[in-house]
Amino acid sequence: MGMSTNKTVNRWTSWLTKNMLLLMTMAGIIMGAIIGGVLRNLEPSPDVVRYVGFPGELFMNMLKAMVLPLIAASIVSGLSQLDGKTSGRLGSRAVMYYAITTTHAVILGIIVVSIIHPGDPTIKQKMGIEEGATANESAAQKFLDLFRLVLSVGIGVAWKLIFLIRKSELCATLVQTHYVNHTTSNGVQQLVPKTGYVDGMNVLGIIVFCIVMGLVISKIGAEAKPLANLFHALDVVITRMVMIIMWLGPIGIPSLIAQKMLEVSDLWQTARMLGLFVFTVILGLAIQAFITLPLIYFIGTRHNPYTFLKGLGQAIMTALGTSSSAASLPVTFRCLNKLGIDPRVTKFVLPVGAMVNMDGTALYEATASIFIAQMNGLELSIGQIVTVSITATLASIGAASIPSAGLVTMLIVLTALGLPANDISLILAVDWFLDRLRTSVNVIGDALGCGFVHYICAEHLNADVAEAEKNHAVVEAHGVNFDELERECEQENNNQQKQNTVEHA
Repeated sequence: MGMSTNKTVNRWTSWLTKNMLLLMTMAGIIMGAIIGGVLRNLEPSPDVVRYVGFPGELFMNMLKAMVLPLIAASIVSGLSQLDGKTSGRLGSRAVMYYAITTTHAVILGIIVVSIIHPGDPTIKQKMGIEEGATANESAAQKFLDLFRLVLSVGIGVAWKLIFLIRKSELCATLVQTHYVNHTTSNGVQQLVPKTGYVDGMNVLGIIVFCIVMGLVISKIGAEAKPLANLFHALDVVITRMVMIIMWLGPIGIPSLIAQKMLEVSDLWQTARMLGLFVFTVILGLAIQAFITLPLIYFIGTRHNPYTFLKGLGQAIMTALGTSSSAASLPVTFRCLNKLGIDPRVTKFVLPVGAMVNMDGTALYEATASIFIAQMNGLELSIGQIVTVSITATLASIGAASIPSAGLVTMLIVLTALGLPANDISLILAVDWFLDRLRTSVNVIGDALGCGFVHYICAEHLNADVAEAEKNHAVVEAHGVNFDELERECEQENNNQQKQNTVEHA
């Protein structure tokens, strides 16, 4: 009796330690709601509201400070390791599949959020945007600003980033075109476009620079190895720092929620709007996971995707429980092995997926940023929607596979749109739940990618695997060694075969 009690106690303790952050965050959310509700009745002065929100403001500032290093380190270290993984047929097919699915996820997110339109501008009094000022900026100019951003200041900014020069210099580097009145020599007044720099972080430029840098490092190979190692180490350190900041969430999040509750005029309306937003995200993720991904898989392989999905149950449950795609990598590997996907394929395709394929995150970021724009009463132009889709795709590549990294990358998309980052505090109340769902979609996307590549390369599988083996010595992603996993799976398969032989005999 004593033994079983001890076992139960131990199981509970280990469960508690694993889920401590989640439990504390949820307790924090409830606490924030209670404090907000109590203080609302007391009608505090604006000063008190500001003090209530101060810990939350610090929490957000810390997250904002991590955005740049996290994105830079994650993208460069991920892509610099890609060369050996993507040079052969296996890798190129994997990249093709992941590019199609991520792009589709973003477009789907934008369509769903535009049709359902969960954001309600009446809740938030109009921000001080002068209607006249924005009306003049055409969609075409916004779209051109996108390219100016990517190609002009990106490089200067990125070097400042690498040598960690003051943030104040980093900020004043957004390119924006606006129209000004200009009197010609004939004395006629006309509107001419004028391009200048405005304050704001040039996120797109930095992301594009990091992508190019990562790819070039991987192409150069041995000579650039020290730089690759530097970024890899930076990635590990920054990820750990973000995790530490996340532990401050249970203090920062209730503060933000309480402050938000004191600021909004109609609480019930706000809750309804958040509910609609959650529904929008769930609908988008469900379409992606159960219609789009299986469809792309079916078109490519002519195999039934739903039997495949059924076999992924354990991996999906792990993703739901841990909300980290890195934690569910080994489980996904084993599920794929049971489904009959060659472990040698999984070994090369899954790490690529874990690094660059984040369908759920991309969809969520596009949806959430447009939701925040709707809430601020901004109707996005075509140019801005293109900006959202490009930034969400690139930012999802940079999202390290740690819980709530989506929050950090969310800041990137908002910054690119010039929307107030503080509005994230509304989404924080539901993020812990949506985070788990989008991680599950990420895992489903990664796994289906392995199946897709396995069946597409089936005819010349041995040659493709040999090619991949030759190019890449050790396969590893997020601290998971895939060579070891492959050996374990092969061992299991051999044992299974022996058992079957014995049974038949």
